[in-house]
Amino acid sequence: MLIAIDHGNKQIKTDSKIFTSALHVSDTPPFGSNVLQYGNKYYSLSKQRIPYMRDKTADDRYFILSLFAIAFEMQKQGYKSGVVEDIQLAIGLPPAHYNTQYQKFENYFLNRGILDFYLDGKQYSIFISKARCYPQAYAATIPIQDKILGYPKSIIIDIGGFTADYLLVEYGAADLTVCDSLENGVITLYNRIKSKISADFDLLLDETDIDAVLQDKPNDYEEDIVRVIKEQAQLFIDDLFSKLRERMIDLRSGKTIFVGGGSILLRKQIEASGKVGIPIFVDDISANTNGYKRLFLAEEMMNNGTEE
Repeated sequence: MLIAIDHGNKQIKTDSKIFTSALHVSDTPPFGSNVLQYGNKYYSLSKQRIPYMRDKTADDRYFILSLFAIAFEMQKQGYKSGVVEDIQLAIGLPPAHYNTQYQKFENYFLNRGILDFYLDGKQYSIFISKARCYPQAYAATIPIQDKILGYPKSIIIDIGGFTADYLLVEYGAADLTVCDSLENGVITLYNRIKSKISADFDLLLDETDIDAVLQDKPNDYEEDIVRVIKEQAQLFIDDLFSKLRERMIDLRSGKTIFVGGGSILLRKQIEASGKVGIPIFVDDISANTNGYKRLFLAEEMMNNGTEE
């Protein structure tokens, strides 16, 4: 069974499930649903995000989050207990970290033998036989390759939870020598807005409140509060584009492909900036997982052809 997982700093994403990159661990079963038992510990999903980890293999938290993701996908595909399911993982890393970390991230999931765990009382038995890692952001553009293949230069910008990644693409091929991860993800924006609103209005906001305002969803906030939130969001985007300009990345020439949940959330601010020549938005928040799968299957086909 091929399963693609996008291990974001803010969210874990699969083809069918999105949940916060957060865990609560206990020695006894907690109340509620989405409780995973592995070994002698019980894990449940929470809203308190794991602090940013440049190296997600530093401990087992992202592995446990992956077990949740695998179980959710197996549920969708009708898994029946009592069978050891062969799992092939398609995963990814930010382009700037890819060359130095991809082997370590692949090995993080391998050589663990048969894994038995329970989700909400149902037993899952899996063996992870393959784990292949691909560059984030670039993977998200695989479904729209026809829009950039003939272009000499395109820039991919992936605004995620903690980082904003950029990557140069030339005639559809990624150039991993021109990429980086900037600490300009939406978590930074959330913290900036919460501090500003607390100082100016003595009001405590959470991230869902901010999302509602930026998405123009119904809310009960005063006009001045809404104005400040949107102003801070515009300043955030302007600051990001200024940092890219300092790195000699001019978005007014060529095409700029925006991917990631932050790009979807801040599309209005991006379009209003006046600093992007030809913006293309990938509106699927799980676009990376789709790309990982396509790249995995293409690699399998190439390897099988070589073996023959």
